[in-house]
Amino acid sequence: GSSFYFVALDLGLRQRPGLPVGAFGEEWQVHGGGFYHIQKYLVAPAEMPEHLTWFKWESYATWLSGFAMLCVVYYAGADLFLIDPNVLPMSVPVGILLSLATIGVGWVVYDLLCRSALGKSDTGLMLVLYGVLVFIAWGLTHLFTGRAAFLHLGAITATIMSANVFMVIIPNQKIVVADLIA
Repeated sequence: GSSFYFVALDLGLRQRPGLPVGAFGEEWQVHGGGFYHIQKYLVAPAEMPEHLTWFKWESYATWLSGFAMLCVVYYAGADLFLIDPNVLPMSVPVGILLSLATIGVGWVVYDLLCRSALGKSDTGLMLVLYGVLVFIAWGLTHLFTGRAAFLHLGAITATIMSANVFMVIIPNQKIVVADLIA
Protein backbone atom coordinates (compact mmCIF):
# COMPACT_ATOMS: atom_id res chain seq x y z
CA GLY A 1 0.00 0.00 0.00
CA SER A 2 2.64 2.54 0.98
CA SER A 3 4.71 1.78 -2.10
CA PHE A 4 1.82 2.72 -4.38
CA TYR A 5 1.30 5.91 -2.40
CA PHE A 6 4.95 6.92 -2.76
CA VAL A 7 5.05 6.13 -6.48
CA ALA A 8 2.02 8.38 -6.94
CA LEU A 9 3.60 11.01 -4.69
CA ASP A 10 6.87 10.98 -6.66
CA LEU A 11 4.98 11.23 -9.95
CA GLY A 12 3.04 14.22 -8.63
CA LEU A 13 6.01 16.21 -7.32
CA ARG A 14 6.33 19.68 -8.81
CA GLN A 15 9.34 21.95 -8.79
CA ARG A 16 8.77 25.65 -8.34
CA PRO A 17 10.89 28.70 -7.60
CA GLY A 18 11.23 29.38 -3.91
CA LEU A 19 11.43 25.79 -2.68
CA PRO A 20 13.64 25.45 0.40
CA VAL A 21 17.30 24.68 -0.27
CA GLY A 22 17.70 20.98 -1.00
CA ALA A 23 14.01 20.37 -1.75
CA PHE A 24 13.58 18.36 -4.94
CA GLY A 25 9.87 19.05 -5.31
CA GLU A 26 6.59 19.46 -3.51
CA GLU A 27 3.03 18.29 -3.72
CA TRP A 28 -0.21 19.45 -2.18
CA GLN A 29 -2.76 16.78 -1.36
CA VAL A 30 -6.25 16.76 0.06
CA HIS A 31 -7.67 13.85 2.04
CA GLY A 32 -10.27 13.46 4.73
CA GLY A 33 -11.06 17.16 4.89
CA GLY A 34 -7.46 18.24 5.42
CA PHE A 35 -4.68 19.58 3.24
CA TYR A 36 -1.18 18.14 3.20
CA HIS A 37 1.90 19.96 1.94
CA ILE A 38 4.71 17.51 1.24
CA GLN A 39 8.26 18.37 0.19
CA LYS A 40 10.79 15.78 -0.94
CA TYR A 41 14.47 16.15 -0.10
CA LEU A 42 17.06 14.01 -1.87
CA VAL A 43 19.55 14.91 0.86
CA ALA A 44 18.86 15.92 4.44
CA PRO A 45 17.28 19.33 4.90
CA ALA A 46 19.31 21.97 6.73
CA GLU A 47 17.54 20.98 9.93
CA MET A 48 16.20 17.48 10.56
CA PRO A 49 12.75 17.25 12.14
CA GLU A 50 12.46 15.97 15.67
CA HIS A 51 10.17 13.14 14.54
CA LEU A 52 10.43 11.04 11.37
CA THR A 53 7.65 8.70 10.27
CA TRP A 54 9.07 5.38 9.10
CA PHE A 55 6.87 3.45 6.68
CA LYS A 56 7.59 -0.07 7.84
CA TRP A 57 4.73 -1.19 10.04
CA GLU A 58 2.37 -1.55 7.07
CA SER A 59 4.69 -4.18 5.63
CA TYR A 60 5.12 -6.01 8.92
CA ALA A 61 1.40 -5.98 9.76
CA THR A 62 0.50 -7.24 6.30
CA TRP A 63 2.98 -10.12 6.55
CA LEU A 64 1.92 -11.03 10.09
CA SER A 65 -1.79 -11.04 9.20
CA GLY A 66 -1.10 -13.15 6.11
CA PHE A 67 0.99 -15.60 8.12
CA ALA A 68 -1.75 -15.79 10.76
CA MET A 69 -4.29 -16.63 8.05
CA LEU A 70 -1.89 -19.27 6.65
CA CYS A 71 -1.70 -20.83 10.12
CA VAL A 72 -5.45 -20.71 10.78
CA VAL A 73 -6.55 -22.03 7.39
CA TYR A 74 -3.71 -24.08 5.92
CA TYR A 75 -1.95 -25.38 9.03
CA ALA A 76 -4.97 -25.94 11.28
CA GLY A 77 -6.79 -27.49 8.30
CA ALA A 78 -3.73 -29.09 6.72
CA ASP A 79 -5.49 -32.37 5.86
CA LEU A 80 -8.02 -30.45 3.80
CA PHE A 81 -6.16 -27.40 2.45
CA LEU A 82 -2.42 -28.14 2.50
CA ILE A 83 -1.86 -31.83 1.91
CA ASP A 84 -3.11 -33.86 -1.04
CA PRO A 85 -2.15 -37.53 -0.67
CA ASN A 86 -2.56 -37.91 -4.46
CA VAL A 87 0.17 -35.30 -4.98
CA LEU A 88 2.55 -36.31 -2.18
CA PRO A 89 1.54 -38.35 0.86
CA MET A 90 2.88 -36.75 4.06
CA SER A 91 1.92 -36.20 7.67
CA VAL A 92 0.58 -32.86 8.88
CA PRO A 93 3.79 -31.95 10.77
CA VAL A 94 5.89 -32.73 7.68
CA GLY A 95 3.56 -30.65 5.51
CA ILE A 96 3.78 -27.68 7.86
CA LEU A 97 7.57 -27.97 8.10
CA LEU A 98 7.82 -28.12 4.29
CA SER A 99 5.59 -25.07 4.09
CA LEU A 100 7.72 -23.10 6.54
CA ALA A 101 10.92 -24.26 4.84
CA THR A 102 9.78 -23.17 1.38
CA ILE A 103 8.89 -19.72 2.70
CA GLY A 104 12.20 -19.31 4.55
CA VAL A 105 14.34 -20.76 1.76
CA GLY A 106 12.58 -18.49 -0.73
CA TRP A 107 13.85 -15.42 1.16
CA VAL A 108 17.38 -16.85 1.52
CA VAL A 109 17.63 -17.64 -2.22
CA TYR A 110 16.35 -14.17 -3.12
CA ASP A 111 18.75 -12.44 -0.73
CA LEU A 112 21.75 -14.47 -1.92
CA LEU A 113 20.93 -13.73 -5.57
CA CYS A 114 20.64 -10.00 -4.81
CA ARG A 115 23.98 -10.00 -2.98
CA SER A 116 25.72 -12.00 -5.72
CA ALA A 117 27.39 -10.53 -8.81
CA LEU A 118 24.04 -11.03 -10.55
CA GLY A 119 22.58 -8.37 -8.24
CA LYS A 120 24.52 -5.71 -10.15
CA SER A 121 22.41 -6.32 -13.27
CA ASP A 122 18.77 -5.33 -12.76
CA THR A 123 17.69 -7.07 -15.97
CA GLY A 124 19.71 -10.21 -15.29
CA LEU A 125 18.49 -10.41 -11.71
CA MET A 126 14.88 -9.88 -12.78
CA LEU A 127 15.09 -12.66 -15.39
CA VAL A 128 16.73 -15.11 -12.98
CA LEU A 129 14.22 -14.30 -10.22
CA TYR A 130 11.37 -14.81 -12.67
CA GLY A 131 12.82 -18.22 -13.56
CA VAL A 132 13.25 -19.06 -9.88
CA LEU A 133 9.61 -18.15 -9.15
CA VAL A 134 8.40 -20.27 -12.08
CA PHE A 135 10.52 -23.19 -10.82
CA ILE A 136 9.20 -22.71 -7.28
CA ALA A 137 5.60 -22.65 -8.57
CA TRP A 138 6.22 -25.89 -10.45
CA GLY A 139 7.89 -27.46 -7.41
CA LEU A 140 5.13 -26.44 -5.03
CA THR A 141 2.51 -28.11 -7.25
CA HIS A 142 4.40 -31.35 -6.58
CA LEU A 143 4.28 -30.84 -2.80
CA PHE A 144 0.90 -29.39 -1.89
CA THR A 145 -2.69 -29.03 -3.08
CA GLY A 146 -3.03 -26.74 -6.09
CA ARG A 147 -4.52 -23.94 -4.02
CA ALA A 148 -1.84 -24.27 -1.34
CA ALA A 149 0.91 -24.31 -3.97
CA PHE A 150 -0.02 -20.94 -5.39
CA LEU A 151 -0.86 -19.48 -1.99
CA HIS A 152 2.69 -20.42 -0.96
CA LEU A 153 4.08 -18.69 -4.03
CA GLY A 154 2.32 -15.55 -2.77
CA ALA A 155 3.59 -16.18 0.77
CA ILE A 156 7.15 -16.51 -0.51
CA THR A 157 6.82 -13.28 -2.51
CA ALA A 158 5.27 -11.47 0.47
CA THR A 159 8.04 -12.75 2.75
CA ILE A 160 10.67 -11.54 0.30
CA MET A 161 9.10 -8.07 0.25
CA SER A 162 8.59 -7.76 4.00
CA ALA A 163 11.96 -9.28 4.91
CA ASN A 164 13.55 -6.86 2.46
CA VAL A 165 11.95 -3.99 4.37
CA PHE A 166 12.99 -5.43 7.75
CA MET A 167 16.51 -6.66 6.94
CA VAL A 168 17.69 -4.41 4.11
CA ILE A 169 15.72 -1.23 3.52
CA ILE A 170 15.08 0.04 7.07
CA PRO A 171 18.59 -0.74 8.42
CA ASN A 172 20.15 1.04 5.44
CA GLN A 173 17.73 3.97 5.73
CA LYS A 174 18.73 4.34 9.38
CA ILE A 175 22.39 4.48 8.33
CA VAL A 176 21.60 7.12 5.70
CA VAL A 177 19.61 9.23 8.17
CA ALA A 178 22.38 8.96 10.80
CA ASP A 179 24.99 9.98 8.20
CA LEU A 180 22.86 12.93 7.09
CA ILE A 181 22.44 14.13 10.66
CA ALA A 182 26.17 13.78 11.45
